[in-house]
Order: sequence, then C-alpha cells, then structure tokens
Amino acid sequence: MTGIDWGTLRKVAVDAMHRAYAPYSKFPVGVAGLVEDGRVVSGCNVENASYGLTLCAECGLVSDLIRTGGGRLVAVSCVDRAGEPLTPCGRCRQLLYEHGGPDCQVETAGGHTTVGELLPGAFGPEYL
Repeated sequence: MTGIDWGTLRKVAVDAMHRAYAPYSKFPVGVAGLVEDGRVVSGCNVENASYGLTLCAECGLVSDLIRTGGGRLVAVSCVDRAGEPLTPCGRCRQLLYEHGGPDCQVETAGGHTTVGELLPGAFGPEYL
C-alpha cells in the first residue's frame, strides 16, 4: 500500500457519496480511485425508478476514468452512507478488474485487499 493516501481517497469517495441520487433505496454510495498517473477519479450511484437502470458508483468511477483520459486504476475506496468502507459487489468487482486488473488495491471494512482476491478466476479481455 506504499504511496496510496487512503485518507484522501476515502474523503473524495465521501464527497462523491454526498452527491449520489438515491431517492428509492436511501443508500448513497461514493467511490474514488487512484489512477496510475496520479489522478483521482470518482463516482456515485444514480438510481432510476426502473431499478434495473440504476447506475452503481463504480460505473460512475469508470466513466470518470475514461472521460479524463483513461489509464489503469491502482487503488479504490468505496464508502456507504456513513462514510465507512464498503466492499464492491460482484458486478462492480468485474468493472474494477477490467480497469484496474487483479492487483488493484481495494479498501474494505476488514482492511486492504486486491481485486484479484475479491474476484478470483475473473473473466477479462484476455479471454476474448
């Protein structure tokens, strides 16, 4: 975890969480990611009355990553409405694998881990 300022990442994630649109679940989520070039990108969940169209915070993170020039995620902090670390769901783990790889660091309530540990045997572009 050397060189990763987890406190700053979590602060950016909390700021993003406060901008979430979660009128249905009342469960705002924010996420921030450190990109290999030093940029910090972020996202928040955006719900929809048609629940299947809801966008997770990690979708917003990946959109911000691509919008600001792409690259690879090095570390990610995702937070719940209390600003506490929230482990990404399976769909989000797949997004993080695609844009950060198995070595991307993830902050969880239990400490730091990697996407590879959260999503063993992941399916990626190498299979296409």
